Amino acid sequence: MPKRVLQGVVVSDKNAKTIVVEVERRYTHPLLKKTVRRSKKYHAHDENNVFKIGDLVSIEESRPISKNKRWVAVGEPKR
Repeated sequence: MPKRVLQGVVVSDKNAKTIVVEVERRYTHPLLKKTVRRSKKYHAHDENNVFKIGDLVSIEESRPISKNKRWVAVGEPKR
């Protein structure tokens, strides 16, 4: 089964080897037929602390790394 990959913006890099990524999804409301924006924050593992606040980053699903971390940052930071 392939691992899910999401794309979002880094909103925090305060923790060691951890970044917080806000992922926004858009969908059409079933009754109102209006486009709705929903966002969710994910804790992701950043081994070398290369990502900074405001970077566009891809995160990939992984095994549990800690209590909250189940994602790993992949690729290069896009500023």
